[in-house]
Amino acid sequence: MKITILAAGAWGSALALAFTRNHAVTLWSGEADVIAEITATRENSRFLPGFVFPEEVCVTHDLKTAVRQADLVLVATPIAGLRSTLTLLREHCATSFPPQIIWVCKGFEAESGKLPHSVLEEVFSDPSQRPPYGALSGPSFAQDVAAGLPTAITCAAHDMDLARRIATDLHNNTLRIYASDDLIGVEVGGALKNILAIATGVCDGLSLGDNARAALMTRGLAEIARLGEALGGKKSTFLGLSGAGDLILTCTGNLSRNRAVGLKLAAGGCLPDILAELGHVAEGVPTALEAARLAAKLGIDMPITQAVSSLLQGKLSPREAVAGLLARNPAEE
Repeated sequence: MKITILAAGAWGSALALAFTRNHAVTLWSGEADVIAEITATRENSRFLPGFVFPEEVCVTHDLKTAVRQADLVLVATPIAGLRSTLTLLREHCATSFPPQIIWVCKGFEAESGKLPHSVLEEVFSDPSQRPPYGALSGPSFAQDVAAGLPTAITCAAHDMDLARRIATDLHNNTLRIYASDDLIGVEVGGALKNILAIATGVCDGLSLGDNARAALMTRGLAEIARLGEALGGKKSTFLGLSGAGDLILTCTGNLSRNRAVGLKLAAGGCLPDILAELGHVAEGVPTALEAARLAAKLGIDMPITQAVSSLLQGKLSPREAVAGLLARNPAEE
């Protein structure tokens, strides 16, 4: 299969390395300097240092060339870049029906509060010109995938046949892919776990102990399920790879960008400085603000999400956010 990956960040680069073992892969980036470096050195020192791209991976800055003969387009931008990338893709596919599209970004789009599938449906507003689409999500760090370490994730689509087909095509010896028809549930799980990772980073940074981390993760999963079900997701999805699995990894793994944000906030860091130092996108930051707004609009109780949102906006200090959660009245589980 011919796969085109749009965006050469850490995830796009890692997936290019993973899929080139079984497929013809083209890696595109709108950042000409990134493509120039990969072309010259076969490495991406900015986003995924230490890994060498095989010569079989074609890299290009020309989007039209990248997608011309693709069987599958995989969008690996952050959620903030999804709409603009899909718009470019629509324009370049104007004369032919576009290929099937999947994405790996996680979060709610800033300001609109939309999940990725809703963004795609707006960009491809004409259903007759809308490509088959879905998402890849689950517990996965880019470095581990690039290194060929065992990983299991979910391919989700409204159309179960499409999810099964893509999962089968992309499945390999180190990347195990399960199919799901709960696209909304998978997207919500992937989005909200990043908020909880910030919370557990704060918890760990304040040395509140393992008990507190376990409580945050467990009650956080309950928040994910509440909002996810309200938006149309299935409860069972939140106990799977894209729910509990992704939550566990992101809240405990040292490679987690969002957990790193929480750790640095607990140490007294300023959010703009933290994000600049991070050098990568921490999706939980904009997602926390949108999820808190959405929960308030729908009347859904999400105290951890609300606390993280207030913390990120500078309305609460890390210790005040924790104190507020601890001061809540007892409730039934």
